[in-house]
Amino acid sequence: MPSIEPRKDAAGAISYRVKVRIKGQPPQTATFKRKTDARQWAQKTEVLARSDQRFPEAQAKRHTVAAMIEQYIRDILPNKPRNNRNQETQLQWWQAKIGRHTLAEIRPPHVALARDALAQENIGTTDKPRRRSPATVNRYLAALSHAFTIAIKEWQWLPDNPVLKISKLKEPRGRVRVLSTDERTKLLTACQASPSSHLYTYVVLAMSTGMRLGEISSLRKKQVDLEKLRLILENTKNGDRRAVALAGPAHRLVEARIAHLQPDDLLFPGGQAGKPLEIRKAWTTARKKAGVADFRFHDLRHCAASYMLEDGASIGQLMEVLGHRTPAMAKRYAHLSEGHAAQIVRTTTERIFGEQS
Repeated sequence: MPSIEPRKDAAGAISYRVKVRIKGQPPQTATFKRKTDARQWAQKTEVLARSDQRFPEAQAKRHTVAAMIEQYIRDILPNKPRNNRNQETQLQWWQAKIGRHTLAEIRPPHVALARDALAQENIGTTDKPRRRSPATVNRYLAALSHAFTIAIKEWQWLPDNPVLKISKLKEPRGRVRVLSTDERTKLLTACQASPSSHLYTYVVLAMSTGMRLGEISSLRKKQVDLEKLRLILENTKNGDRRAVALAGPAHRLVEARIAHLQPDDLLFPGGQAGKPLEIRKAWTTARKKAGVADFRFHDLRHCAASYMLEDGASIGQLMEVLGHRTPAMAKRYAHLSEGHAAQIVRTTTERIFGEQS
């Protein structure tokens, strides 16, 4: 039933606030100067709602997948923390592939067939054909799924998410490439000798803290807390704020770099004002000179995880340092700590039973 509530403002003028509630739908409200207008609006709104014109099933017939994606890109994507460009590209692929269907028509088989086409599509050249990895295909599915979720929860355009009813592709176990002691020494030496005065600091930060390349590139002086010996990361991959401890060479290199910077200045400014430094070319050159094969800059993050586990860090502590939301991501490094875990068992056994194995 509609409810009409009179309200008086500071000047003593009376207005009427009307609210229409229908089970399963969000309340509809409006304010009028005349009670008659409020009653008429309430009656029309209630009739419209009860005629199912506001129900998700009816909305689903009037909106296409393309329209849903367009509104999501316009209204939702700009407020997400990162990777907007990638997600926009992913959503536009779906828009071209299944956008013609209305939300009432779209079914899990439509999405599954498009998923398979996405996985088989050649994104390389004629000479060097290449297909998307299972992980990439799953990211495309995740982007589409979130658009459907928003359309269900916030817009009430449809009742169900068809993406949740199909399977993701099986992903291979994440690669973990760690430097040997000899490789690490040679790589650090090559980075110190690089014409780029920034490369060595980049590598030391990545190797000692597990920071990603983008997190290092976007660092500004105001994120450096020398009093507490830490960096405050705002622009992380998953959007969470994270503190990273500074110690040893990383601390000294950062402290020396920020001495003459303003709070908003980048620690590693690029050629264009306000743009971060590009170090990939210098990194590739140094890596080749060091003779380190099959090793990416991101693998320095794996090295950091390995060193921390070897020094006794737990999976929970590793999650905190690297910014992982779930143990599954951190557990990819679990095999690196097997020796430490075995030593814990031996020490505990000796303490309890008084003998060594």
